[in-house]
Amino acid sequence: MDPLEGLNPEQRRAASALRGPVCILAGAGSGKTTTITRRIAQQAASGTFAPAQIMAVTFTDKAAGELKERLAGLGAAGVRASTFHAAALRQLRHFAPSSVGKILPSKALALRQIANSLPAPYKFRPAGDLATEIEWAKNRRITVERYTRAVADREPPIPVDLMLRVFREYERRKAAEGTIDFEDLLELAVQMFEQNGDARETFRAQYRAFTVDEYQDVNLLQQTLLDLWLGGRDDLCVVGDDYQSIYSFTGAGPEHLLGVPDRFPNALVVRLEENYRSTPQVLELANRLVPSLGGVEKTLRPTRVDGDAPVVRPFVSAEDEGAAVVAEIRRLAGGQETVPLEEIAILARTNARLTDFEELLHEAGIPFQGASLLERDAARRIMRRLERSPDDAARAVRAAALEAGWLERVPDKLGEREQVRQTDLARIVRLAEAFEGDSASFVADLRRRFDPGGDAARGVNLLTLHRAKGLEFDAVFIPRLQEKELPSKQARSEAELAEERRLLYVGMTRAKRVLWLTWSGRPSRFLKELGAAAAESASRSEPGSRAWTPDGEKLRAWRLARAKADGVPPYVVFHDSVLHAIADLRPASLGELAQVAGVGPAKLERYGGEVLTALA
Repeated sequence: MDPLEGLNPEQRRAASALRGPVCILAGAGSGKTTTITRRIAQQAASGTFAPAQIMAVTFTDKAAGELKERLAGLGAAGVRASTFHAAALRQLRHFAPSSVGKILPSKALALRQIANSLPAPYKFRPAGDLATEIEWAKNRRITVERYTRAVADREPPIPVDLMLRVFREYERRKAAEGTIDFEDLLELAVQMFEQNGDARETFRAQYRAFTVDEYQDVNLLQQTLLDLWLGGRDDLCVVGDDYQSIYSFTGAGPEHLLGVPDRFPNALVVRLEENYRSTPQVLELANRLVPSLGGVEKTLRPTRVDGDAPVVRPFVSAEDEGAAVVAEIRRLAGGQETVPLEEIAILARTNARLTDFEELLHEAGIPFQGASLLERDAARRIMRRLERSPDDAARAVRAAALEAGWLERVPDKLGEREQVRQTDLARIVRLAEAFEGDSASFVADLRRRFDPGGDAARGVNLLTLHRAKGLEFDAVFIPRLQEKELPSKQARSEAELAEERRLLYVGMTRAKRVLWLTWSGRPSRFLKELGAAAAESASRSEPGSRAWTPDGEKLRAWRLARAKADGVPPYVVFHDSVLHAIADLRPASLGELAQVAGVGPAKLERYGGEVLTALA
């Protein structure tokens, strides 16, 4: 097969440039993996380089595996394709095996042990937030000795003096135990090549051409290692999209990608703008963000046939918004053009927000996969403690949450994982307060309520916007597109707000043909950039929920009274859509009430009699 066969003109131009430097600015869904694998195959087929002289580097084992598979199919099986970390480990084992200690699979355990010695409330901070801060420093080659100066304009997840203490103790423990982490792998490889001239010469004689995928995600440590691999040569091809640079918390940024023309004045720069993923309607909306994204302008051009216009609409309440999303998912999955559940995604800024939709989908009997309240730290700890307890659920859960560091008034300046943990703790306390029974029964009810249902691998995808990068779905829902959600309330600087905007762009460009952007609070500032400036007034004139019938009003009044008595928001009792369905059916028995979608066994037992009384 001719490696250039079937490529569009931009892809062919990039794949035909067999010597570097080449910079491919690849828009979302524009076939970047096809382009770079065809280029590498052409390099090998033409004899420009032998397959064993080519190295392709990416960021995940999955992506590296896909590169290997495609290259093998194109006749370039001898090309080395791996992640930065796997490449560094292989090089260290070859040139300096004594420097490679036992590799920590995760920082979490060590940091949890270290954090336990901190004063309250900092001892309860998630180890993940502490790990992210250490990775931020190490990816910038910031040592313990330089840390305090380096964070002068930054807010760590805990006070600087405590974070320095954690960082120092973490490094001390690793040294004492002879272990290393993944950042150490890269740093050790950098130091080895800097200090060992024979290793540099041997490596550079072996590898003559390099391709780096997702180059917008390179950090200083990775770039330093790449520079040592190159050694002044310029047979380098990089591919990336600065519009999808969303990992600044790891030290990554688009500056390396955008700086290629300055570092290599003779570089060939190619833009891939033909999109093979999304309908013209989805792309037209996503392209409205382009003028605000900065960097190098890339306006995606559609290749697919027309589809429906994206839904961009407000709702009066979060309950109405959630009910509408669930109703549309049900319609898509059960319509004439059935959309498989695994081809549907709900994307949100944080896992805590996705938990809202865990409850909604479970109540609707729709399987889901991805986010899970019960798999996160807050719920796991409380459930382990209370699953055999005969104590009253509300009191026991509240005590356990307070002991776990629950803050009834949560400050803004917390790490993202701690924000999620605090939200989870508050949710569990609220649910326990509305539960009548002992702790063990409450734990069982939690497991029932958040059961993903059915074959979870075939359910609706619940993903954060970060985790959705690189994926695509027939239908994408981005709810809660409002201030303090997206952009996050933690985003304050211009750089942080710019990254939040890129997150929205990434989410929108995951959609193939169905895209919903919805909100129920103060509209996100990004909606104005999407041309939805009238959204706020629309939320008053087009509430997104049907008018209440007299029976519906009776049910609303009952729900409000019950919610106040239980100390929970009304939607925890029943969503508006469920009340409308009950009012329409006017059930005269518990058996008839059980036929209404959203009235599960637990709610039937808890509220059934009261609902029938309210209607009677």
